Amino acid sequence: MAANSIEAEGAWQKALRSAGTGSCVELRPLDDGTVAMRNSRFPEGPALVFTRPEIDALLDGAKKGEFDHLAA
Repeated sequence: MAANSIEAEGAWQKALRSAGTGSCVELRPLDDGTVAMRNSRFPEGPALVFTRPEIDALLDGAKKGEFDHLAA
């Protein structure tokens, strides 16, 4: 999916904790049920697009602490 077609779909959302730091991962739901993810430092750069089951697995793993070793 081209970045410009993603731009037409709506607003990006980022975690409140990242506000003002410039180090943000932003997400937005797309009309087809997928979810786009991008680095806010590069808003014109590429976005990764994930299926709903992929996002559900990511969020479940994050809630269970499976990625805590990646946090600074």
